Amino acid sequence: MNDLAARPFSISQRNLLAGRVAFFLSGICMGAWAPLVPFARERAGVGDGQLGLLLLCLGTGSMLMMPFVAKLVSKVGCRAAMRTAVVGAMLCLLALSTVSNFTALVCFLLAFGAFMGTADVTMNLQGSMVERGLGRSMMSGFHGLFSVGNIFSALVISGLLWCGLTPWASVAVLTGLLVLLLLTAGRRMLPYGEGSGSSMYVRPTPFVLIVGLLCLIAFLVEGSMLDWSAVFLTTVRGMDINHAGIGYALFSVTMAVGRLSGDWLVPKLTERVVLVGGSCLALLGMLISVMVDNQIATIAGFVLVGAGIANLVPVYCSAVGKQGAMPIALALSTVNAIGYLGILMGPAIIGFVAHLTSLSMALTLTGCLLLFVMVSAGAIARKR
Repeated sequence: MNDLAARPFSISQRNLLAGRVAFFLSGICMGAWAPLVPFARERAGVGDGQLGLLLLCLGTGSMLMMPFVAKLVSKVGCRAAMRTAVVGAMLCLLALSTVSNFTALVCFLLAFGAFMGTADVTMNLQGSMVERGLGRSMMSGFHGLFSVGNIFSALVISGLLWCGLTPWASVAVLTGLLVLLLLTAGRRMLPYGEGSGSSMYVRPTPFVLIVGLLCLIAFLVEGSMLDWSAVFLTTVRGMDINHAGIGYALFSVTMAVGRLSGDWLVPKLTERVVLVGGSCLALLGMLISVMVDNQIATIAGFVLVGAGIANLVPVYCSAVGKQGAMPIALALSTVNAIGYLGILMGPAIIGFVAHLTSLSMALTLTGCLLLFVMVSAGAIARKR
């Protein structure tokens, strides 16, 4: 039997732990890229526009792979797909930490994007199955562990660089840690996927498309921190290149705290308050970062951005889980696929805007997109 989804498996607490590890591992892979961006930019000798083109390759690789992931996971299972994605992503990061040829960077960023797209869809599908199997809401906590992974890898890579290790050696140390996690807790990832049906494509409902676009905005803001926070601190604020990763690390700390407390916080404040208040706080943080010419103020602004957007995506995923017009698993996959383009392709667009204007203006315009989150909050909350 080829389709592993057809085999009955019960969800255990060990599966829950492994599901959390999947989000953590994916976050580690993504977070490790942030401190490496200035080094790749320096080795290749490219400006903001060319760097934006490179980052667009990362998003393109993810976009090309995502339509096939659900079908892939239904055939080989979450565990095999996640293992392949994590190992492949780290091998790409090892290459990206050393190559300086522009063409080679393009190729490895395309591959890195494909592996990260696979990991993102797989972790969310597995998280959805675990959540439904155990009968309780855990999406904020899952996404919180993704942010914890961001923190962990950004701090580890930045710390190792601070100690004098090369970018390649720093990534190699992190890769060893990931392999250990895959061989231990990763063994309990679900060995099956969810049935993809006869067709790989399903027409999404208008509500799912709107939520996907709102997730894209939230991920775009997050992606601007991933790919441009360190560059902004080095080129605009004059921070040492070995220390610039601290901005994204602290941003990720705030996001992790917000998401890990989200399963308790959102019911207390209501979804509408979280969406409106969070987007206002994130916009304020972005404006402080770009308008106050001070390194500490800029980092403090990044922290506010992290606090503001922490629970936007989990609230949207929960809203999609409440709708009944489209199968939940397919709806979640659609929303995550659309939203993920924001974290991958959005920063590339920021690079082009920065080339035409300035990086400060590009980040400001990114923050202003959160106005759409504010005005749609009431409708999303009522839909739930």
